[in-house]
Amino acid sequence: MREPSTAARPTYWLRAKRELGRRDPVMRVIMSRHPRIALRSRGDAFQTLARSIVGQQISVKAADSVWAKLGRVSPAMQPEDIARARRARLLAAGLSGRKAEYLRDLARRFCDGSLHAARWDQMDDESVIDDLTQVRGIGRWTAEMFLIFNLLRPNVLPLDDLGLRKAVRLHYFDGGEAPAEIIVTLAREWEPWRSVATWYLWRSLDPVPVEY
Repeated sequence: MREPSTAARPTYWLRAKRELGRRDPVMRVIMSRHPRIALRSRGDAFQTLARSIVGQQISVKAADSVWAKLGRVSPAMQPEDIARARRARLLAAGLSGRKAEYLRDLARRFCDGSLHAARWDQMDDESVIDDLTQVRGIGRWTAEMFLIFNLLRPNVLPLDDLGLRKAVRLHYFDGGEAPAEIIVTLAREWEPWRSVATWYLWRSLDPVPVEY
């Protein structure tokens, strides 16, 4: 996870806040505590996804170290460079054997067009998720984070996200259990701004926006 970029907030952000605040008093209080921050785009699609693979199951510090070393393989972190890189060079950067294969699979799919990156802006959320999860090492949660943090999709509800579930329990159920189906029902009040509601629930646990 990294500190947020300086890109502009989504164009829908203020409208989403107004509508969420009118409908949901809990959300209104949470949003009022974080008035000057907003979701920002994470920029380059390949780098966002590559970073998510590098960071799986290791600390932020370790992920930063591996990412820096990968810069020697591809200073601009381009898929063509990673696809051509020998496995030994990727391992030397600190990747596990499995992650090296995941990263090369991602890069090759960008290069050969089997990922429809140029069309993601026109595809619906589930179609993008289906496209991304064909890549080894990318599951539904990673694809949902990509939708929120890279494509800035406004209505994603990442039910498997531990932070979201913890925040819902804390703010809506006094710390009690909140099964997935209950969260889905609760989140109907947030549509079509479930990404925004999720982002503010994350902020209620960690006020500093970070990359996932």
